[in-house]
Amino acid sequence: MERLNHISGLVVDAAFKIHTKLGPGLLESVYEVILAKELERRGLVVERQKVVSIEFEGLRFDEGFRADLVVENRIIVELKSVESLAAVHSKQLLTYLKLLDLRLGLLINFGAPVIKDGIRRIVNDFPTSAS
Repeated sequence: MERLNHISGLVVDAAFKIHTKLGPGLLESVYEVILAKELERRGLVVERQKVVSIEFEGLRFDEGFRADLVVENRIIVELKSVESLAAVHSKQLLTYLKLLDLRLGLLINFGAPVIKDGIRRIVNDFPTSAS
């Protein structure tokens, strides 16, 4: 868990830096590309728009969803640029964590006037792996 906390701290710090310089209101895709590059500059491995398959009753669907960012193959970072986060955003991220069998996700709303108010840490308490 210590490594997850370190990585999540780097993500939050990078998001703070970007929000401070650019402010709220840009498209999610703009924040996504900039955050990905900033995290890579900090030495992290980042996958953008990672396709995550879903299996249901023996069938596999590759159209499941795309995670905005997967950092170090350990943390999902879902980005929003909206007035305020809805409860469904946290629920979606928790489902994504379960599908990827990961423990930690960060929901970051760059639309928030103050970035600290736009960050939620979502924990999957029951991953089957030791991520």
